[in-house]
Order: sequence, then C-alpha cells, then structure tokens
Amino acid sequence: MTPGRFRHFVAIDWSGAAGERHRGIAVALCSDGAPELVRPGQRWSRSEVLDWLLEELPADTLVGFDLGISLAFADQGAFFPDWVESPPDARALWGMIDRLCADDPHLAASSFVDHAEAARHFRRHGGREGDLFGGGRGRFRVTERAQEAMGCKPYSNFNLVGAAQVGKSSLTGMRLLHRLQGHLPVWPIDPLPSGGSAVVEIYTTLAALAAGRSAGKSKMRSFEELNAGLAALGSDLVPGGGPIADHASDALLTAAWLRTAASDAALWSPTGLTDQIAATEGWTFGAT
Repeated sequence: MTPGRFRHFVAIDWSGAAGERHRGIAVALCSDGAPELVRPGQRWSRSEVLDWLLEELPADTLVGFDLGISLAFADQGAFFPDWVESPPDARALWGMIDRLCADDPHLAASSFVDHAEAARHFRRHGGREGDLFGGGRGRFRVTERAQEAMGCKPYSNFNLVGAAQVGKSSLTGMRLLHRLQGHLPVWPIDPLPSGGSAVVEIYTTLAALAAGRSAGKSKMRSFEELNAGLAALGSDLVPGGGPIADHASDALLTAAWLRTAASDAALWSPTGLTDQIAATEGWTFGAT
C-alpha cells in the first residue's frame, strides 16, 4: 500500500431507516478543490448508492462509509454466541444478512433482526431486548473502544434503539458491502490493493475532531461552521451561507478529511488491528 495514491475521496453519510428514499443519505466527493455533494438535493435510495459505486465511481477513489462494517466478535469469540450458525468472519456475516433479508426491499435488514436466533442479541424498539444482548450499552468492537479512548461516544451495533444508534445503518450497509464483493475491496477485511479504489469505514466525529471541534459538538448545521472546519483541514471552502443539513456537512467535511488522512501511513496500521480483528470485526479508518 502506498499512502497518498488515491486521487478522489468520497464520504457517504448512510441511513438504515425504513423506506426507499432517505434525507439522511448524503454523498460527497473531494478531489483537488472544495468537496462537493454528488447529486445535491436528491433523496438517495440505498440501491442508488450501490449503483453509483458500481457504475460512476471515479478511478482511484477512497470511499468512506459512516457505518459499522461488522459486529463485535473479539469479546466473546463469536458474533452470536450459542448460535451454531454464527458466521466465522465479516464477509460470511454480510452474506448471511443479505441472504436472510432477500425479500426485504430497499436493502433493508428487518428480517435479520427479526430472526429468532439473531433477535436474541439485539436491543430493539418496544422494550424488546434479546436475552443475549448483554445489558448496559451492549457489546463493542475493538475499534469502538479505540474511538472511546479518543474521546468519542460510539454506540454498539447491537443497539437498534435511539436517534444516535448506528445499528440499523450498519446492518443495511452490510447488505451493500456484500454486493460490492468482486468490485471494491473493503479495508481491512480485504487487503488494501496497490492501485484502484477501496472502501473504508468512517466515523464522521473523527473528521470533526481533526477539524478542531469537540466530540460533543461535532455536528455542523451552518455553512459558516462547515467552512470553519474545512479551513482547519486546509481545504478550499464550499459556497453558501446559512443553515445546512448535518448529513450533508458531515459528508462534505469527512470527504475533505479523507484527502488529508489517507496519506498518513500510521492510520493504516493502528495498534489494535490484528489479522483476526481485520477478518472479523474490521476497523474504523482514523481510529488509533
């Protein structure tokens, strides 16, 4: 892997909400100048994002998805302890979710969390907490513990309740990642190739921290706040003033951050990342 070999940088703010089209999905592209929204004003569907990645992604692009690319494994030696069909690694997990949700439209993952065995491990709406959820805040991946050490407040991907939860986004995203197999490698589950494009997991709060904001005030809801963050990253500014949706600002800032962070060799070799963690839990790019 050669740091700095990418020429384009994409950040995707994702959504696991029900339905076809989502205000919460934003796609931002950054090359040499200021980051720009792809298809500004469009309410993306998850399938449209998949199609765009397969058909329109520029060459040599680093794509960041704001979701968890896997579930906790290292803490208990399995994704789903006590389930004989628990997958051995992340790619098998993606395949299982996509297979069990084959009849769910719009890359939804409802059938998976409603599965009798899987449901035991999730906290769901309506006070439904599986007997193997583990209580408290739920189970965390090694990379999420690294995020905590950096001052962030990650949520367990087994928690599907609350406005800040990322579990639904992660499960729907895993269906998309499964369908990218053979087209785009997903680091670190796949080795990073010496050329071409690749996908990484991102956490937009890490970009905000790099831009001088605190974890508790990572959301930028005005062009002025966004441009202050972009300036801190050494990026050209985006035109506009007044309010901006935080999904859009998250994607724009993180695309610019990826452009600076991708050339940092240390971020591709974090301390806690082992071969076993890479294959099962994956990692958040930028978490050290």
